[in-house]
Amino acid sequence: MKQLFITYKSVLKFILTFLVVYAVLTFSYKLFLQYSSGDNYYPDYMTNLVGKQSKEILNALDYRVSLIPHPTEASLKLIINEKYVARVIEGCNSVSIIILFISFIIAFSSKFKTTALYILAGSVLIYIANLVRIVILSIGLYHYPWRKDILHTVIFPAIIYGMVCLLWIVWVNRFSKSKKQDA
Repeated sequence: MKQLFITYKSVLKFILTFLVVYAVLTFSYKLFLQYSSGDNYYPDYMTNLVGKQSKEILNALDYRVSLIPHPTEASLKLIINEKYVARVIEGCNSVSIIILFISFIIAFSSKFKTTALYILAGSVLIYIANLVRIVILSIGLYHYPWRKDILHTVIFPAIIYGMVCLLWIVWVNRFSKSKKQDA
């Protein structure tokens, strides 16, 4: 049994680190959600921010966009040229995906500075990719509403999760301690 533990020590350390970091960050985010919702930031600060930034990008692309609080649920209604196309919910703000990304990077951590910079850069890239995803999805839903299911449930999740996987692969192959130990 001891030999088995020694053999899989790095795997167990990765899994335990990942789960602990993921649990702590998720719990912290849930607390943040509880205390950041209200009249100033509906439904919560991050979702409100993502909604407003998506609106600004769409307006810059010559779409007349309005963003209004949904009357019956915690979301924002995104309306393009007087046509309701989407709702921006808490799951659209990329925080949960960023938590998943950070948990993996810390579980495969390297030097503190390298890890911190990669987490920051990767989180910003994921956030930007998410904004672009919402903008393109909104335009797609405006012009091709009959493609809603394929756009929302297949193509755009594949893009954002594909980017996260690509960032993980780059991290493991270029920066993590496990790569340096193999050399």
